[in-house]
Amino acid sequence: MSLPRLAASSIFHSLVGANSLLLGQAAWHYRPSVLRGLTESELRRQQSRHEHTSTRSYSHSSPSESPSSVGKPHGSSTWHEKRTSVNSASSQSTESKASPSDDVAQHSLPVDWEDDTDYNISSFKDLPHRFFGHNQHIRINEDFKESLRQVLWQFKAPIRYAFAYGSGVFGQKSSGGNTADALSPHPNPPKAVQEWQKGGAKVIDFVFGVSHTQHWHSLNLAQHPDHYSGLKWLPNSSAIVSHMQDDWGAGLYYNPYITVNGIMIKYGVVNLDTLARDLSEWDTLYLAGRLQKPVKILRDDPRIRLANQVNLISALRTALLMLPEYFTERQLYERIAGLSYLGDPRMSSLLASESPNKVSNIVGAQLPGFRQLYVPLIDNMPNISFNDSRTPDYHSWEKEDAIRHTGTNHKLDNVLGGEEGLKLSQDMDPIKRGNMVRRLPKAFRRKLYYQYKQKFQIPGSAFSDILQESQDDDPTGFRRREGGDFERRIAQDDNLPHEMARGVRSTVSWPASMQTIKGVFTSGVGRSWKYVQEKRSKGRAKPSNADDGRAGMESEASKKAE
Repeated sequence: MSLPRLAASSIFHSLVGANSLLLGQAAWHYRPSVLRGLTESELRRQQSRHEHTSTRSYSHSSPSESPSSVGKPHGSSTWHEKRTSVNSASSQSTESKASPSDDVAQHSLPVDWEDDTDYNISSFKDLPHRFFGHNQHIRINEDFKESLRQVLWQFKAPIRYAFAYGSGVFGQKSSGGNTADALSPHPNPPKAVQEWQKGGAKVIDFVFGVSHTQHWHSLNLAQHPDHYSGLKWLPNSSAIVSHMQDDWGAGLYYNPYITVNGIMIKYGVVNLDTLARDLSEWDTLYLAGRLQKPVKILRDDPRIRLANQVNLISALRTALLMLPEYFTERQLYERIAGLSYLGDPRMSSLLASESPNKVSNIVGAQLPGFRQLYVPLIDNMPNISFNDSRTPDYHSWEKEDAIRHTGTNHKLDNVLGGEEGLKLSQDMDPIKRGNMVRRLPKAFRRKLYYQYKQKFQIPGSAFSDILQESQDDDPTGFRRREGGDFERRIAQDDNLPHEMARGVRSTVSWPASMQTIKGVFTSGVGRSWKYVQEKRSKGRAKPSNADDGRAGMESEASKKAE
């Protein structure tokens, strides 16, 4: 074959191209060490080492909550530290796009993220940054987590969002003595569940978030008809069940005492739209209240993660408006955990279906879990800070002993700060507190405004202007939520804790009561009676000696708040 014909051959050019590619790859692979840069894995290891040794980096919160030049008397160094660390992080990020400190800074909340929130996102890429909402993922034992996830796979109906919660996942202090010897409700639990619940076996509670209520129940009725009450025998049962779920109470449909994979569970089904609305607006606080406490998220959804971050920071603001200038972590977390129990009929002395020390028992055993939820948010709010010399000065310190202090058989004797946790303080400036009032969830804020309209005797026309000014949605463009004269006047009211508690109670009481009544129809008479009897036995349990003193303090504190 002549050279011209060889040069014109397509086969010849293919062979030359393939050999060139192989030679190029070999040359790159065996290049001299002087030409080698950091690989991606080596870069990640360097960043991880830097994160472990560096101090925490804080972001600016919204300018509407930024501290004034005066600051607060005992926290000026903290305010300066937060501002300095922000400037340092921003300057480092401009020097190098791959700076490790830039990666740490991304854990902070972006400026004004609440003022321009889009709840219609469909991808995690649409969140403010890739670490956004990671505080919601509480760490637990991997084997136990996998056992919980295996439960979800037993449902053919699509579950978009799911979390496990309650005393079966995160322990609570017992008001009636040791429960470790009590009979297990699980027929044949996996070993991971047995190990996790050594402190006392409990039914594990789940909530499933679904996109289409009737479609989901139609599929689930076909697969698991035994999970449902007598409603399953009615004509068009899926439509009736979905009506009971969406239009009664708080929007949940519970099936209790269900055995899945040898584990006794109770699961509730909620539409994602209902869940997102309650998290962002607090129209019932039924679901939002559960997610204000440690839960284990098993399937995540970007829209719900965004709405839940709004829920958590709203709970923090609400608690701060009900607390004095100086307080402890335990006081803060008990105030947050107690919000959803205000107005709940299960806490009434008539039903006695929950322990009177319920809130104290939850926080007393789950303080490290509450830290994982709220310390990153505290770090991002410039009007609250840790006022304790024992506070670590490095990033993500709250996650260090998460595994050691979770489960149902654990003690908090060696937790940082002891049972009361660390000390905190907040800036009581009325401008900043007025801004917190303005940033409360929409439905709850409206109730509070109407309470103060009556208390301040504001004329109807003037109050209409206030409501118009406080609208979150602005069709003309971006609107920053800053408090005005009305909000500052609310913030300065000495009776604000009582009014806040009153607003929470009016939000919770009706949907919680209807949810309780609905349970008779959705669960069936037999299951409902069994559930109530078990709750009443817990509620009537004699408090342990260790809880007597705290129960008295809780009662006195609640009287002051109300």
